[in-house]
Amino acid sequence: MRDENELQSEKHAMKCVEGYAGFEGEIPNLFQSTFAASEGADEGQIIRRFVDDLMATTPDTDLFVYVAFDKGTLLGCIFFSRLEFAGDARRVCLLSPVAVRTDRQRAGVGQKLIACGLDDLRGRGFDIVVTYGDPEYYRRTGFMPVSQDVVPAPYPLNHPHGWLGQSLHGSDLTPVPGPSRCVPALNKPELW
Repeated sequence: MRDENELQSEKHAMKCVEGYAGFEGEIPNLFQSTFAASEGADEGQIIRRFVDDLMATTPDTDLFVYVAFDKGTLLGCIFFSRLEFAGDARRVCLLSPVAVRTDRQRAGVGQKLIACGLDDLRGRGFDIVVTYGDPEYYRRTGFMPVSQDVVPAPYPLNHPHGWLGQSLHGSDLTPVPGPSRCVPALNKPELW
């Protein structure tokens, strides 16, 4: 049985759950439409293929998916995947990607989903979460810019200012010896 956390938004009751059972077909569509609306149709297709690949090729032990829904309607989804470091025993996850329905954006759905995922991963014994994205957006949920000297990315980053991280235990991030290894769907230099 999945652990459910009730989340309240201003206008709707929203539930956040770990796992995507019942939403398998909707999740790729959500990512495609969300990214197409903000980045164009081509980017929507690229992200859809990435999400399909992530869901199809990542072992369950390395993938943590959280969905937000209201009365059976999918509102948002986030993925965390394991990021391994040969020289360090700490448990690390990478948050990517995140999508919220266009008609529910700017209502806190994404931030609440991220908080739900971080809380669950903390409870599972993970130590660090990193992401690669908009610093202003992710700072709202505790992410701070991090140097690749502290947490090495699997590939050189096109936008190093977007490499962000946080300790799940409230302590400062101390260097994680690299190299890092990501799940197969992310093991593509063009994604970095």
